[in-house]
Amino acid sequence: MPMDDSTNVFEFEGRPSDSPFVEAVWSTRSLDDGSFVSTAETHWEMVVSRYQGELTITMRGPETQAKRAPFNKDTEYFGIVFKHGSFMPHLPVSQLVNENVNLPSAVNGRFWLNSAAWELPTLDTVDDFIAHLVRQELLIFDPLVQAVLAKRPLDLSPRTIQRRFLRATGITQGTFEQIERAKQATTLLQQGTPIVEATFEAGYADQPHLTRSLKRFIGFTPAQIYQSDSVE
Repeated sequence: MPMDDSTNVFEFEGRPSDSPFVEAVWSTRSLDDGSFVSTAETHWEMVVSRYQGELTITMRGPETQAKRAPFNKDTEYFGIVFKHGSFMPHLPVSQLVNENVNLPSAVNGRFWLNSAAWELPTLDTVDDFIAHLVRQELLIFDPLVQAVLAKRPLDLSPRTIQRRFLRATGITQGTFEQIERAKQATTLLQQGTPIVEATFEAGYADQPHLTRSLKRFIGFTPAQIYQSDSVE
């Protein structure tokens, strides 16, 4: 999730997906050179970027801390954000945590994925692309993750739950909850909730706890977020 004034130099277009494996799809183009603070994120995604005719296909995230991300003017981006519980068995999500993994390019604008050349998806073809991945069993879904997030009881041992949650999301339940709590607090502050109220409404023990969490996961202090209207 970008934060600061980066929204002034991007033209965003996005929509939800009809696929049960995908949270959303988006596209954008940078209007200038610059950088933005990329906040922590529990989802992983596939990003296709094109700059000066060069194509890059990247598997990215989740991110467990905020970091500054540079970008070049006139770069086109297309992204697929995968739903919690979706994962690729041949490319473990744990390998993507805080990392970008670029997939090899093939001829005619295609790219290599699991030893096969694939056509690049677009906003119009992304659902067919995802369906093809599912048919080939390159993308699967573990419903346990959604059950855990909904706090539904499971007749499984805590160790099994932890193992499957980590396999499907790349991060532990504890890290997942910390990131989502920081995002909730950020939303509250953006909406004008006073810092003290946001602290306890988001489940923090005290304001120093909130400050440490937001600086790590969001990249800004509560006061900076509260006073800013540029978080997207």
